Amino acid sequence: MNKEHFDVITVGAGLSGISAGYHLQKLCPGKKYTILESRPDIGGTWSLFRYPGIRSDSDMFTLGYSFRPWKEAKAIADGPSILNYVRETASEFGIDRNIRFEHRVTSTSWSSKENLWTVEVEVGPKKDKRTYTTDFLYICSGYYNYEKGFTPNFPGVKNFKGQIIHPQHWPENLNYTGKKVVVIGSGATAVTLVPSMADNASHVTMLQRSPTYITSLPSKDIIADFLRFLLPAKLAHHITRIKNILIQIWFYQVCKRSPNFAKWLIRARLKVSLPKGYDIDTHFKPNYQPWDQRVCLVPDSDLFKAISKGKASIVTDYIETFTSNGIKLRSGKELEADIIVTATGLELLAIGGIRLKVDGSEVDISKLFTFKGLMLSGVPNFAFCVGYTNASWTLRADLTSTYVARLLNHMQSKGYKQCMPICDPEKMEKEPILDLNSGYIQRAIDQFPQRGANRPWRFHQNYLMDLFDINFANVNDSNLSFG
Repeated sequence: MNKEHFDVITVGAGLSGISAGYHLQKLCPGKKYTILESRPDIGGTWSLFRYPGIRSDSDMFTLGYSFRPWKEAKAIADGPSILNYVRETASEFGIDRNIRFEHRVTSTSWSSKENLWTVEVEVGPKKDKRTYTTDFLYICSGYYNYEKGFTPNFPGVKNFKGQIIHPQHWPENLNYTGKKVVVIGSGATAVTLVPSMADNASHVTMLQRSPTYITSLPSKDIIADFLRFLLPAKLAHHITRIKNILIQIWFYQVCKRSPNFAKWLIRARLKVSLPKGYDIDTHFKPNYQPWDQRVCLVPDSDLFKAISKGKASIVTDYIETFTSNGIKLRSGKELEADIIVTATGLELLAIGGIRLKVDGSEVDISKLFTFKGLMLSGVPNFAFCVGYTNASWTLRADLTSTYVARLLNHMQSKGYKQCMPICDPEKMEKEPILDLNSGYIQRAIDQFPQRGANRPWRFHQNYLMDLFDINFANVNDSNLSFG
């Protein structure tokens, strides 16, 4: 059977994959590429999640692409608007013509003799087998498990007579009007769901074991609106993008370097937004420092407004058991519920769960080190895209795709067929690639590659540092082996 060949195969047609398609077309116009997408739609996370109120907790001037201005009114956009933006971007630049849907990559194998990756794929509902070859493999599948989210083994869960729903598998026509809803969790999904459901539900309770740092921003950026009124769309977009990048970096650095001041800032906003006398210490005072876990963002104080109106409440306690009518807490209190939403986190999946082989040997990526946070030591002609945990995902996706294109052009100009990062693992200081202590990261971090303590093996969480290390640095790095 003839194997169809591509210069580059990209896996995943979400935010990262569309960025990859654009940069490959622009910077490597002679390269033949395809994007293999396991689902029947563009958009990744934004086409998968359908729960009420789904939105970004990053502004769209940084979550949006550097090459296509965000023109909508809201800077903190809802999921359908983001999905539409990604689809329109793919269509405008003809990237969608290079996507093959319902193509699930199961395994890949590199041959040094042939200088090729062989990519095994299951196609469609019948899982028909198909094989492709490529000179370069670029994984843009993110790091979430799209098949399932994380749900703890709650005691007595079978006793509950109502509905139990995980946000990742939201029923299309769920009717919660006039019903009592308990949302278990305190992360980004929970703080999105609670105010979104509060207007129609009888009452929504957010049940958390421990608090999360939560702050608010306006959903509209008045400076961006002013700039768009005065300037051409692209120029206004770039100025706003730079402004927001600098604000993100400033706030993160304040949290890490002056955590007490950051906590004071967050608490001051809470005092203004919540009812007088509200128990902030119980429900909004975490036992860790800001940005040890992700700081949650709520647009226009919507969560705090729902609490102030009495439509929503927060309970901080431990679950003892599910009952027929709700949840019994360790304190003895029982929360009545018609619907329980388990916003208890996501499951991480390194490089989409794809098996890698190099010259017949299975690759254990957890033993490898990341080069600039985008290539793997000892794996030839391979790159992957992972976004920031403390800023917009797309900022790093654009940088990574630009670097991949520059690398491909360098290899072509020099006549190289292989490029592989090399290091001595015995001399490397090992650190986890993701540096948050959030539960969903700690449960899976052992599956992921490691980072080193120093450049170029360190995965920065800083866009400005990456701008120089990835975009402006010489591609012909001494830590790369070309051949």
